[in-house]
Amino acid sequence: MATNFLYSFVVAVSTMTVAVNAQTFAPLQFAGVNIAGFDFGCGTDGTCIISEVVPPVYQLSGVDGLGQMQHFVKDDGYNVFRLPVGWQYLTYNQSTSVLNETQFSNYNMLVSDCLSTGAHCEIDIHNYARYDGEIIGQGGPSNEVFAELWYNIASYWQNETNVIFGVMNEPHDIPNITTWAESGMEAGATTQMILLPGNNYTSAETFVSSGSAEALGMVRNPDGTFTNLIMDVHKYLDYDNSGTHAPCVTNNIEDSWYPLSTWLRANGRQALNTETGGGNVDSCVGYISQQIGYQAAQSDVILGYLGWSAGSFATDYVLSEVPYYNGTGWNDTLLVSMAMSPMTNMLVASVL
Repeated sequence: MATNFLYSFVVAVSTMTVAVNAQTFAPLQFAGVNIAGFDFGCGTDGTCIISEVVPPVYQLSGVDGLGQMQHFVKDDGYNVFRLPVGWQYLTYNQSTSVLNETQFSNYNMLVSDCLSTGAHCEIDIHNYARYDGEIIGQGGPSNEVFAELWYNIASYWQNETNVIFGVMNEPHDIPNITTWAESGMEAGATTQMILLPGNNYTSAETFVSSGSAEALGMVRNPDGTFTNLIMDVHKYLDYDNSGTHAPCVTNNIEDSWYPLSTWLRANGRQALNTETGGGNVDSCVGYISQQIGYQAAQSDVILGYLGWSAGSFATDYVLSEVPYYNGTGWNDTLLVSMAMSPMTNMLVASVL
């Protein structure tokens, strides 16, 4: 049998713990935010300028990522953080995928900070299914190189049940989604969740219509189950779904979350919304609240959401969810405090 990225990734996953066939409704399992910085300098073509990295680790940059995460857990009820990092930062070059010990150690400082909060922590390779402009397994790095990268990463955290493996951030313009789903990889993980991203920036709106859902739905564990194999979807609320404009114009329910939830339920699958957000304006407070309320009503198939973004962004970044430390405590942005914090959105969901 040919090397198969997602299949061979899960060959080693024999003792998964998170069920994906739940039929009862419950509160969303996850709520959290991205802690960005190790991905700074990465473009949608898979290039990453390492000199532009700003680690959200106080000892490395003065950015208190640990303090942010501790605040989000304690004061907002968050229980998951996504930790994006560029492939180029972690390794010496694309031909070897051997981890750069110094830079991997830096990244591990953030992962360790995250784990210390008791939250789940997603390892996210933020390269858009590319390395320096070339698509993995389709003219770019070989499936074997990508497999080695993930083997090295997953082996390091194989005993950390709170670590989630985000296979790849936002694949896009993939000529053959089936080939993407069959890009080769193996991993040493045994108990962690694995997030499967689709084409078109893994958009929730086109996840089914693009064929991503069907292709990724074929990925199974060695025993034929798909326990812990979670669909990874993104969705913003601005007019072009780019996540680059402050105003929000939709709650995404009719065009995205309803059709996706319908497919997930019909196929016994689940999804995690690992990027969503908007500006700190009233329109986004309203629409994000509606979106989260709908997601909560679909909690048998939608596990939760993560906002974009906190971490090393400046507080005036258009989609900033970076809390401000005033010397004695942390203050949240408008969107977090009024919509995204579980302390707030549980009330919204109960009304809806």
